[in-house]
Amino acid sequence: MLGTLGFFAALLAVVMGFGRWHETGSPYWLGGSIALLVITLLGALTSKRK
Repeated sequence: MLGTLGFFAALLAVVMGFGRWHETGSPYWLGGSIALLVITLLGALTSKRK
């Protein structure tokens, strides 16, 4: 379900979100980045098992 390009795009978005959190200190950026990271990792693991 999650292609290689999508995986790296999601990781880039996570890193950018962590950078934004570091800049602003907002817990929303941290929560969103962690949630996106978990969704990305779950998508990558479930697509490999099939």
